Amino acid sequence: MGELMYSINVTVDGCCDHRVGLISEELHRHHADNLARADGLIFGRTTYEMMEDAWRQPSGSVRQAESATPPEDLDPFVAAIDPARKYLVSSTRETAEWNTEIIRGDLAQTIRRLKDESETGLVVGGVTLPRRLAELGLIDVFEFVVHPMIAGHGPYVFAGLADVVDLVPDGRSELASGHAVLRFRPRR
Repeated sequence: MGELMYSINVTVDGCCDHRVGLISEELHRHHADNLARADGLIFGRTTYEMMEDAWRQPSGSVRQAESATPPEDLDPFVAAIDPARKYLVSSTRETAEWNTEIIRGDLAQTIRRLKDESETGLVVGGVTLPRRLAELGLIDVFEFVVHPMIAGHGPYVFAGLADVVDLVPDGRSELASGHAVLRFRPRR
């Protein structure tokens, strides 16, 4: 059975706005390594569409043939996310490509099934869906990549969480770029 890891970029004051942060090759490599180890990625609709728009490689077009980049020359994050298996939790999206299966119905039951079927684990990203998964007690590892800056605004991680989730430290490291990687597990 694989674990479900939630990984998110945040500023020191907890802002998780994707437009705020210190981007570096090392940061992309860190997240790429997380994705490469996972059996699948789980996203809500908003995060999925943002990721698809930013990171999906063109396919089946003249543009692809003209710009076909060998995987070793791609940004490491692109090389990891593009071929990864993806699960999209959405009640409104009718279709999805990009190696994606749409999840509907009982969220807790479906995520438990995916974890049971997983060998190396799953990664979830975003803001709203992870809050629901935390409330259901389905996240096994929380990883916060803290950017060395203060945003002074939101959105904030887990805003509106129904109950406190008590965490215990499970590791930390620092990237040369100044990011602090903090890992926690829920106290059970």
